[in-house]
Formats: sequence, C-alpha cells, structure tokens
Amino acid sequence: MPTKVHVIDHPLVQHKLSLMRRRETPTSEFRALLEEISMLLAYEATRDLALTKQRIETPLEAVDARCSTARRS
Repeated sequence: MPTKVHVIDHPLVQHKLSLMRRRETPTSEFRALLEEISMLLAYEATRDLALTKQRIETPLEAVDARCSTARRS
C-alpha cells in the first residue's frame, strides 16, 4: 500500500516547531504551541473541503454563501 506524505513547510508552522524544540520552552508553552500547530494543520488538511452554494439571510440581505458539505458534530 503506497503511503502519501504531505510536507507542511508553512513559515508559521516551522517557526512554532522551532519554539517547541528549544530546551528552555516550558511545558505550558509547548502545549500552547502544539495546539496552535494543530489548528494550522487542520486548516491545511481541509483546503480541498467540498463546498456548495446555499442561499442565506444576513442582517442586510440574502446572499449566496459557500458552505461546507461536511457534517458538524
């Protein structure tokens, strides 16, 4: 079974990884950086998320909005 590897080389991810790797980074900061990187990776992983147009009402007027077809839990 072939393995597909996706390299994330975004500057913000690289910077946060560098901060995490420092010997003097406290545990609480490490965990906060890990959470930030997780959000950035989730953003990248959903780049090709399927969207559909849906008519929605805003406070000003109705618009055709792009909405995810993924189910929310």
